[in-house]
Amino acid sequence: MKVPMLDLSEQYMSMREEVLASLDEVMKSSRFILGDHVKKLEADVAEYSNVPYAVGVANGSDAIHISLQAGGVKPGDEVITTPFTFFATAGAIARCGAVPVFVDIEPVTFNIDPTKIEAAITEKTKAIIPVHLYGQMAEMDSIMEIADKHNLLVVEDAAQAIGATFKGKKTGEYGHTATYSFFPTKNLGAYGDAGMIVTRDADIAEQMRVIRVHGSKPKYYHHVLGYNSRLDEMQAAILNVKFPHLNDWSEKRRAHAQRYTELLKERLGTAVVTPIEESDRHHVFHQYTIRVAKRDELQQFLKEQGVATMVYYPKPLHVQPVFAELGYKQGDFPVSDQAAEEAISLPMFPELTAEQQDYVVECIEKFYQ
Repeated sequence: MKVPMLDLSEQYMSMREEVLASLDEVMKSSRFILGDHVKKLEADVAEYSNVPYAVGVANGSDAIHISLQAGGVKPGDEVITTPFTFFATAGAIARCGAVPVFVDIEPVTFNIDPTKIEAAITEKTKAIIPVHLYGQMAEMDSIMEIADKHNLLVVEDAAQAIGATFKGKKTGEYGHTATYSFFPTKNLGAYGDAGMIVTRDADIAEQMRVIRVHGSKPKYYHHVLGYNSRLDEMQAAILNVKFPHLNDWSEKRRAHAQRYTELLKERLGTAVVTPIEESDRHHVFHQYTIRVAKRDELQQFLKEQGVATMVYYPKPLHVQPVFAELGYKQGDFPVSDQAAEEAISLPMFPELTAEQQDYVVECIEKFYQ
């Protein structure tokens, strides 16, 4: 059996006519930049996030960068985040001319460990970026308490976590901004690059709208150094068709995750560490990530059996060559280092079948036997 990591074809075929009709509307209107489809998506995502403002941008990476710039992060400032995340989190900090400062993660959630944040704060610290990894929110109460105490900006990197909650509040209800990625593989994915920022702050929202159009307001009058980062109208048209299905897709992911966990515990016991949804959170399972011994050997074996997997992330950011000048080394963040050696993500998408899940688990069981 072939089991892909993600299969978007069935999802597309189920809404093909709607997608094509929505794209046809854009082409007939000839309004290709920041048109009605973008405005509708911004309004809907803001309402979904329980915040008043949303700003569509070109991608999730720019969403973080623009949030930091609008929040006042300048060259030489320090921004605290986790080393166990996609490069864009720290890359956005560096693109502002600021310095990424890493702290370790919690072993259970893979999210930033709040108990380690305060020790990393200096007089240069300007912001914290908690990453809601794999679809589960970080422990935001403690993070916001620390941020408020030290007057720090908080940008929630929610690229993988649209719809997730912590203590009943969604991404964006805690931080000064939250950033979404609509990369095609995300729970709500475009058919190309796209991103969005949500916020409760009217001034930050206005600054972000200016930054995304070369820093101009009005047109041809430039007061800040912005750049071209607009959510494309055609991608917004596609996302508007997909958006009403988001909650249903997330619930299917949750059901698949529960079934994976039951099967893995039944057949492999403690040989596999399954993900845990904390009791105060709603996990949307962008990824279903387990911890295992002999991870790389398992991945190769599964590939031979036709099962696709992914390793997020095999080399934490603190030991990436581009950040060598920061002076970190292997072992500085032992929980992140261990996760990089043990974590592997299994196939996860709403249309995943029970037969496919059974086969994945059977192959894992076969490997460890």
